[in-house]
Amino acid sequence: MRKRERENPCGICGHYHKYEEGEVCGICGHRLAVGSEQSASSSVHVSAFPSEILPEFLYLGSYDNAARAELLKSQGISRVLNTVPACQNLYKNSFTYHCLQYDQKLPFDDAIQFLEQCEKDRARVLVHCMSGKNRSPAIVMAYLMKSKGWKLAQSYQWVKEHRPSVELNQGVYEQLQEYEQNIFGSIQNNGIVVPSLPSFSFGFSTPNDPSISVPIFNNPSVASIFSRAPFEIPPQEFTFGAGQSQKNSSVDNNSLVVKDITMDGF
Repeated sequence: MRKRERENPCGICGHYHKYEEGEVCGICGHRLAVGSEQSASSSVHVSAFPSEILPEFLYLGSYDNAARAELLKSQGISRVLNTVPACQNLYKNSFTYHCLQYDQKLPFDDAIQFLEQCEKDRARVLVHCMSGKNRSPAIVMAYLMKSKGWKLAQSYQWVKEHRPSVELNQGVYEQLQEYEQNIFGSIQNNGIVVPSLPSFSFGFSTPNDPSISVPIFNNPSVASIFSRAPFEIPPQEFTFGAGQSQKNSSVDNNSLVVKDITMDGF
């Protein structure tokens, strides 16, 4: 076996190649153009590494992340929650898989039962769908609501900050709202009205109302991730998103534009 020529793998594909010099990866074909001013961290490529949602326990990613067995092993992941039946469980001899089966509604309770067992066993687990943007994030948010006592807005913010590519569609978000109501008895509404995109009614609005209302929280990251106490902090200090600057962000203290996308996972 040829001696490894560099200490750290490529931050995009996770393999060992001289990506700074434009060398093509011999495993997956990834490369950065020679002389490019664009760093790996700002590349348009999606990272090969899943997003760590809860330290040393819960990871969120795509089918591509789930297909990289060596990278998962390097992060100590031993179990995989597959939220899309169409995605194959590729490494049954290396990981413990749990595949959700459903037609229209996401089986939150089934998924949460598996995740709680993983937590009890101190096993690191990857939750994935096809792109890691819609269904698998919804499962993770449901877990945070049920097991950690967080409301939907707080769970959404936490996941979005740790995986900025998350984009829930209308149907999945409404399922999360219904699940929140089942858990807490009501949907929290702090009175913040947010415009929606054309033909997209989302959240707490009526069908004829072009706006939505979402609850907000102020910096939940300072609280313990295992805290069950809901946040009751005035909404005016809240900023939504992960690391967005004022210049580029479409979110300010008074409004949120919600992107309408199709269901991923197929």
